[in-house]
Amino acid sequence: MSVALSFVSPPPGLAPHTDFALTAIDEAEGLFALRAVAVPDLRLYVVDPRTVIAGYEPVLTDEQVADLGLHAPEDAMLLVVAHPATAGVSVNLLAPVVVNRTTGRAAQVILDGQDYDVRTPLG
Repeated sequence: MSVALSFVSPPPGLAPHTDFALTAIDEAEGLFALRAVAVPDLRLYVVDPRTVIAGYEPVLTDEQVADLGLHAPEDAMLLVVAHPATAGVSVNLLAPVVVNRTTGRAAQVILDGQDYDVRTPLG
């Protein structure tokens, strides 16, 4: 099953695409493929951070909350971009993908002033 997401602006490196499908990867808890609707081979792998990082609680700005139409914290679904490499997989905790669970509106946001890394190793 896929969920349609509409980004408020193209995710970095994926312009001009704003329409994506979020699909769970079978037998990999918390792992998803985020594919551009117009170019399905254009994709990112994203992870539910609760499955891999304890205590990850980023704070969004009022502007980010408004852009996504969020009314309560439980309206937001957080995902972090996974970076596979020969040395292992890392995730970007500084720029999570935030999804409005109700509308499918999404954005990859930058957490200015928060102490998170761009490449946090997993495992």
